[in-house]
Amino acid sequence: MPSIKYIYYNGNLYPSDTSLWGAENRAFRYGDSLFETIHANGTDIQFLYEHLNRLMNGMQIIGMLIPNDFKSTIEKNINYLIQKNKAFSGTRIRLSVFRNDGGFYTPTKNTVSYLIETSPLDNPYYQINRKGLKIGIYEAIKKSPSIISSFKTGNALPFIMAANYKTKMNWDDCLLLNDRGNLVESISSNLFLVKDNILMTPSLESGSVAGIMREKVIETAIDLKLTIYDDCLIKPKQLLEADEIFLTNSISGIRWIVAFNERRYFNKTSKLLVDRLNQNTFEFPPQ
Repeated sequence: MPSIKYIYYNGNLYPSDTSLWGAENRAFRYGDSLFETIHANGTDIQFLYEHLNRLMNGMQIIGMLIPNDFKSTIEKNINYLIQKNKAFSGTRIRLSVFRNDGGFYTPTKNTVSYLIETSPLDNPYYQINRKGLKIGIYEAIKKSPSIISSFKTGNALPFIMAANYKTKMNWDDCLLLNDRGNLVESISSNLFLVKDNILMTPSLESGSVAGIMREKVIETAIDLKLTIYDDCLIKPKQLLEADEIFLTNSISGIRWIVAFNERRYFNKTSKLLVDRLNQNTFEFPPQ
């Protein structure tokens, strides 16, 4: 008999198949929610406070009331859930917060509920992909910069449509543009280019998510004494001029790109960054 998997909802533990809310749920009705995806290696949770700080900044901006002792409560809940689900290797944690029921577009309250889930990962560390990814560009919907564009929100339609398009085109991922025609990010990752040993990533003002792994890769590049610019406006044609392209997120770490159109790329810098990232992040990094 398979073991029961659990979730945490508002400080209480439930079997993961429990029905917890109804049709008036604002995350379901309006996408009135924020979320974080967090990497863990057993009970060692990578960059938890950075994730919680970003989440709380987003909550403040969209007018959600932050519960008292939110950080310490979430940390305790995550650790308990990891233990309960026996998630002692690589684990993906999803933390969602949403405004409580009430109202139509105008909320009647700004208090929140939260949900914590876990799912297993293939690797407890960050591991470079053996096979490079093929990417393209999705142009049907543009991502506009705004005060919420740097957060992960429950309204993911542009990314879902981009994901369907990349499947149709037989790509592994695809990049999105903003309303000025600049590259922003991929479906679930930040974008980096390498040209003549200089790293570049789109400015947050272009509309990209303020990725935690984006920031950690920037710190790692500086640690390696690499030149990096984190405020770039990058046009699609620059993909054809790059020596390397890679994508970053908190779950996968770094994934390197092998092909865009007919252009082919290397992964020397990606490998260098992943090795140092693991050394800086884990107490017992892979050898």
